[in-house]
Amino acid sequence: MSLKSAIAKPYARYVTDAVMRRALDPVATQQALLTRLVRFGGDTAFGREHRLHDVRGHTDLVQAVPLRDYEGFKPYVDRVLFGEDDVLWPGKPLYFCKTSGTTSGAKYIPITPESLPNHIGSARRALLAYIAHSGRADFVDGKMIFLQGSPVLDRSRRIPTGRLSGIVANHVPAYLLKNRMPGFATNSIADWETKVEAIVGETMQADMRLISGIPAWVQMYFERLLTRTGKATVKEVFPHFSLFVYGGVNYDPYRNRMEALIGGSVPSVELFPASEGFIAYQDKDNDEGLLLVVDNGIYFGFVPMQGNDRRPRSIAEVELNTQYALVLYTNAGLWGYEIGDTVKFTSLSPPRIKVTGRTKHFTSAFGEHVIAEEVEGALKDALALVPGEVAEFTVAPQTAPKDGLPYHEWFIEFAAPPADMARFAVAMDEALQKRNPYYKDLIAGKVLRPLVIAAVARGGFAAWMKARGMNDAQSKMPRLANDRRYVEGLG
Repeated sequence: MSLKSAIAKPYARYVTDAVMRRALDPVATQQALLTRLVRFGGDTAFGREHRLHDVRGHTDLVQAVPLRDYEGFKPYVDRVLFGEDDVLWPGKPLYFCKTSGTTSGAKYIPITPESLPNHIGSARRALLAYIAHSGRADFVDGKMIFLQGSPVLDRSRRIPTGRLSGIVANHVPAYLLKNRMPGFATNSIADWETKVEAIVGETMQADMRLISGIPAWVQMYFERLLTRTGKATVKEVFPHFSLFVYGGVNYDPYRNRMEALIGGSVPSVELFPASEGFIAYQDKDNDEGLLLVVDNGIYFGFVPMQGNDRRPRSIAEVELNTQYALVLYTNAGLWGYEIGDTVKFTSLSPPRIKVTGRTKHFTSAFGEHVIAEEVEGALKDALALVPGEVAEFTVAPQTAPKDGLPYHEWFIEFAAPPADMARFAVAMDEALQKRNPYYKDLIAGKVLRPLVIAAVARGGFAAWMKARGMNDAQSKMPRLANDRRYVEGLG
């Protein structure tokens, strides 16, 4: 055991215990944070318009600040982009995080001096929690790879702009720089496929112990790594690989393929980072759900997905196993911001959540309202019955087939197709019916026929994303849509 790993263990326990004390009293912790937020935010243009200095608690807050998505915030963001200070948060942001997706154009999310520690410190907490609860810190003695966006920032405007992971890459703690890979030059390569090849070349001889990234992109890295080295598994290339850190998507659909590439399972830590703030992380291996970060710059609201009451609930009002849309009030100057993710609580003290989908990503062409949690669960169940390896997938409704009843069409790229595709499709449809009674009723009532699988050629999803400028370490394929906008060109 090295000195670094020996020191890491008691420090990890100290930090994790302190975090848990605050998490076990989430109502008081969130109230104290809200008090700080409105004290600073009240002296801004937004704060004066919404009388933030008069806010004393959650009820005052939701009455003073209406819910907004990015388009609702854009006029304020534009004022900051064009040079105005003290608009959403005192002073000016350190950076703008530029994000893009499949449902809107570019978005510019502010990152302030106060909010940057939320992104960096919460990720550090996740690793410390793993050390504290597992007792394993050996990964700190080897190399760590972070598949992320370019650290090169656009400095043509008053405020530097870049991808979140690229911005964070400019603030890697000094004690990690020696261990971290790839190097700056490789990380700065713009074309993702070229970058992956360069990363493989730089890392294939290293003592890699921690690997982090979105599963689909890590999967691509692993495949290229094995092709270059001629090895059968990642464990043969990196025998000390001992921790996989991921976020952004559910790992379950990728698990079979990833473990086949790795040569077995490795411990993993799930993160819930977003450009708007670091939301939650997996703090224990045996607990379902991610620990909500209630003490680090974000006050949370939760809007029930059922019913017409759009009033955000506080952490004191939420219930277990209820779908909520996330709303953020942050020290980056986001107030009543609808992030677009849906969650449900698996624990209230400490508060742990499970990500269930996106507010705009669902299939409900016939009133069924199928969400990501349901399709991912159905796929997992089907793979358990009829083994195979899935590289990527998405689901869209087929409302006007040439023949027969409408259906849900599953576009799936298989790394290893199931031996009995017909049985696999039946298993998946039955699993989805168990999860969604409305879908079951539509099948039973002959409104829909069972799902249909459209096999996508290997590399098909990567080509689709590249054609849309989404071939980078942060882009993710939407799981569902209520139309066929995401599947054109995939079949």
